[in-house]
Amino acid sequence: MGLLKNWLKKYFLVFKVKDRWSAQTQASLRNLYLNHQSNARNGIFHKLSDTGLSVFSQFEEDGMLLYLFALLGMQHKTFVEIGSDDGINSNSANLYFNFGWTGIFIDGHRKSLERGKYFYSKYPNPFMHKPQFVHAMAKPESINELLQQSKIEGQIGFMSIDIDSNDYYIWEAINCIEPQVVMIETQVAMGHRAIVAPYIPSSEYSKPRHRMYHGASAPAMVQLGQKKGYRLVGSNHLGFNLIFIREELLQKEIPTIPYHEILKHPSIQDGMDKFKDIEQNTFLELEDK
Repeated sequence: MGLLKNWLKKYFLVFKVKDRWSAQTQASLRNLYLNHQSNARNGIFHKLSDTGLSVFSQFEEDGMLLYLFALLGMQHKTFVEIGSDDGINSNSANLYFNFGWTGIFIDGHRKSLERGKYFYSKYPNPFMHKPQFVHAMAKPESINELLQQSKIEGQIGFMSIDIDSNDYYIWEAINCIEPQVVMIETQVAMGHRAIVAPYIPSSEYSKPRHRMYHGASAPAMVQLGQKKGYRLVGSNHLGFNLIFIREELLQKEIPTIPYHEILKHPSIQDGMDKFKDIEQNTFLELEDK
């Protein structure tokens, strides 16, 4: 069944998603982008949480990123997506297909990357500059070398980290790039404690563990962001994809928000209740700030 599913995705997914880079879609998105810029020139700004929409992203992240980059401008049109799967239903695909970005997709699943590389080699046309696809398990000790070997250094526009495990440790380790915007998955079920689950070495990835015993809480991730020079400005409506921007950017246009504002969805409280089963496990406890 896995082989069949991969084959169907590889050769037939295009029929499901081809309208996402159509002329009509591109015109609508570019008009929205220009409207955001026009409003900003007239002193009209929106709450980031009101700007969401999905083109390729799983939830409404595409619209929020579009709003941020309408205000920032798109001078640095490079993305890094760590934990990308095939890169199609991703946080960077809309920037690539509809705004001419390029970058790198990194994932530990070879078949997913092969499927994505095949897709991007053909669509939207074979002549468009293609992103890189790198098969690797993201590790703190090697992530910078991996990016540098891929010729990605310095200022870039966007970085997404979503590896369902060591996200915190990967962002903590990265120092060869300086994204304007960072989106990173967070274990919101951990609630209000500033805690980080222990690092999971690759040798233990396949071992059974509680499905919530990984990642970092929202307050822990906010502390890491502050340490690295970023401030929290939003998340998707479910709260688990946190959005940070460089602390010096858009200070008047996009306010910093406290982490508890992203812990309001009913599903988060359900997750907190289930997290009680493992709250006595070993965690890295950060000082509350």
